[in-house]
Amino acid sequence: MPNFEHPQYPEATLLHLESMVPCRESQVSSLLSIFGEREHFSFPSIFIYGHTSSGKTYVMQTLLETLELPHVFVNCVECFTSRLLLEEILTQLQSLSSENKHGSYVPCDTFNDFVRLFKQEIITQDLQNQTVYIVLDKAEQLREMEANVLPGFLRLQEMTDRNVTVIFLSEIVWELFRPNTGCLEPFTLYFPDYSIGNLQKILSHYHPPEYSADFYAAYINILLGVFYTVCRDLKELRHLAALNFTKYCEPVVRGEANERDTRRLWKNIESHLKKAMQTVYLREISSSQWERIQQDDGEPGHLKGLSAHAHVELPYYSKFLLIAAYLASYNPARTDKRFFLKHHGKIKKTNFLKKHEKTSNHLLGPKPFPLDRLLAILYSIVDNKVAPTANIFSQCHLKVRPAFAWRFCSWHCKI
Repeated sequence: MPNFEHPQYPEATLLHLESMVPCRESQVSSLLSIFGEREHFSFPSIFIYGHTSSGKTYVMQTLLETLELPHVFVNCVECFTSRLLLEEILTQLQSLSSENKHGSYVPCDTFNDFVRLFKQEIITQDLQNQTVYIVLDKAEQLREMEANVLPGFLRLQEMTDRNVTVIFLSEIVWELFRPNTGCLEPFTLYFPDYSIGNLQKILSHYHPPEYSADFYAAYINILLGVFYTVCRDLKELRHLAALNFTKYCEPVVRGEANERDTRRLWKNIESHLKKAMQTVYLREISSSQWERIQQDDGEPGHLKGLSAHAHVELPYYSKFLLIAAYLASYNPARTDKRFFLKHHGKIKKTNFLKKHEKTSNHLLGPKPFPLDRLLAILYSIVDNKVAPTANIFSQCHLKVRPAFAWRFCSWHCKI
């Protein structure tokens, strides 16, 4: 008997779905209850949130595809403007029919046009009698679009008078989405992080066919014992498991140990797992290069391309511009003459810094400063003479536009 129960779907389909979404039975059961039957009206909008690699995207894709529900799946990072987003939804909606697998380009400039075209497509695709699901992955990007996009999707069922449900997938909570003007509240569903037991079960599920399930489960247990404290990303752990499994099997392949000799297998792979901890998430070398390190028993740092972040430097003037920005934002303007002039004359020390003598400038935070002051400090800290060329001003523009200089100042000038 499957853990999922639904009168409309056969037991074999629900059993297959259960095997595809391990450790997410509770969330899938809730979604099945919310979806109901195909012809039933569902919630107008569902907001699913949880940390990265918690299975939100995978579970929704697997659920909709296994149950063969009509759906549109759009990544809001790829469709980074409202026009691209609305046009992609309409294009995918066209491809739901068996006659048109790819869909033709549908121009759509405004949300009003989208509502009108969406109603037409529902009739064209003969989907009036079943729920159509629009899944917006990376939905936090909607906050950067026009103010009417998010409220429009929340009320899409009401505005189109069609059986449609919009599902938002996000890594942040709904409270950070809610507009100040108010909106129709969605049904929220939380996907918690995978526990170490969940990760053990999921990773063990993908064991190679030439080895027993117990042997691979023992390997996953060792892997999680090393990496679980620093990495809980399921995708990264799967990559690490596939990358280091060959080294773990070497004593068994050479006939020096059997599959139950856990102590010998652990001693063989311990040093290599510690090396792998240096490159978690970085992907600084390819899998073939990493395997070559393991075969040669070399140190990771000896391979060209590894730990490249330790050798990358900013352009020459960029470093000094950031240092100048730090000095200008954390030091009062009246101290420039004292710090950057050789012959600054006598300075009275009576009331100097008396107001804030007990308060550190770092606790007060960075202060704004004019561009002329930044350049004046730059000219004084660079050894050679700096001409005010277009190169200098372009680098100032690049640092200020993404607020890089301000973030740098908060890092306490570690260059």
